[in-house]
Amino acid sequence: MIPVRGFEGTKVAVLGLGRSGLAAARALKEGGAVPLCWDDNPGARERAEAEGFSCADLGRVGAFDEVATLIVSPGIPHLYPKPNPVVRAALLAGVPVDNDIGLFFRSVATGEWDEFDQPPKVVAITGSNGKSTTVALLHHILEEAGRDSQMAGNIGRGVLDIDPPGNGGVVVLELSSYQTELARALTPDIAVFTNLSPDHLDRHGGMGGYFAAKRRLFSEGGPDRAIIGIDEEEGLFLAGQLSEAASDDRVIRISAAQKLTGPGWQVFARKGFLSEYRKGRQVASIDLRPMQGLPGAHNHQNACAAYAAARALGLAPRVIEAGLASYPGLPHRSQTIAEAGGVRYVNDSKATNVDSALKALGAFKNIRWICGGLEKDGGLDALKGQAGAVRKAYVIGREAAAFAMRLEVEAEVCTTMAEAVARAMEEAEQGDTVLLAPAAASFDQYDNFEQRGEDFIAEVRKKLG
Repeated sequence: MIPVRGFEGTKVAVLGLGRSGLAAARALKEGGAVPLCWDDNPGARERAEAEGFSCADLGRVGAFDEVATLIVSPGIPHLYPKPNPVVRAALLAGVPVDNDIGLFFRSVATGEWDEFDQPPKVVAITGSNGKSTTVALLHHILEEAGRDSQMAGNIGRGVLDIDPPGNGGVVVLELSSYQTELARALTPDIAVFTNLSPDHLDRHGGMGGYFAAKRRLFSEGGPDRAIIGIDEEEGLFLAGQLSEAASDDRVIRISAAQKLTGPGWQVFARKGFLSEYRKGRQVASIDLRPMQGLPGAHNHQNACAAYAAARALGLAPRVIEAGLASYPGLPHRSQTIAEAGGVRYVNDSKATNVDSALKALGAFKNIRWICGGLEKDGGLDALKGQAGAVRKAYVIGREAAAFAMRLEVEAEVCTTMAEAVARAMEEAEQGDTVLLAPAAASFDQYDNFEQRGEDFIAEVRKKLG
């Protein structure tokens, strides 16, 4: 646990008592603060009270009297589409609003760090797609290299729930836009921006607000090194804003779409090979093609980001290559779950938007595509002309018929996962890939994308026997 510093003897309100909220309350208490908790869910309040926390309705008049700050869980809106009433009440009372990420950055470094031979480092990774894979991949590379590493945030443990990092330790954080937009402290040693595509637009008031939320990780904290994916205009712009000159190697530009040249520091992947260039010269080259845990151009971009971060942490190229080669992949992210009769079965349930689904579709050939669910902002327009590898789509979800009508490939309305898997397996031929890449959220049928992926896995394994 990371005890929260700076609130000793003061009341701190905590809104939302899920994983991050409860971890924040525990860390506040450990640091000497007095947490005052609330959640609209009675079950969540009961769990907090069972741990000895005091719960009180933060929506009542005078709730913020003598409260030093309000800590808000990531899923609770503070501005768009409209502020949560409790957040608005805190702002009207002049009470600062923060989240667990802000508490982490103000508390993680201690005086003990001055006594370490190698002070700990914090790497924070954000972007629309590939965050989790990049975090897990970097964590894996560090562990394989014998470095002490912990991953936290949107993956692994809550940021305040980890152990205080020791001598030479590295904390690798996955940070969503919900987390970066509100944190009052953002001071990573290394910050990574993978890419940007439309997502959560209602929460951020449009694409500009979404990019601004991501950009705060770099503009507010001033990391020692920034690793920026420049395959979208926003990343290219951000890299330009952070650089003082073309040779400024505090910014490492990465790409999975183009060769990068110039006097600076670049890492890019083309035709399955990762290359590192510094000062116009090639430093290293790695063949990514045989690495089963990293299929497709989108995973090659993740590999570039993790490689660049590992290099910024001082690891040698061959050490990083060994970590890349042994990476097993993450559940629900281009996860090969079976191969039988010449057919490969891949679970990419994390492909919850069109952009991530397109990247999955680009990683395989002869695809039997299981897709559908709750559409996100922007609809399916970006899929037009981009599904050439799809032999047939098998559409799930409550609105499966409407979803299927907007696809440009042959599509069969299946509605349920069981039916979609059964039909795809019946029609699959040697050399095909049965791919779950929904291009939509899961909430019309499942609690989350993980549950959807587990259902796919269960159906495949049941039918394979």
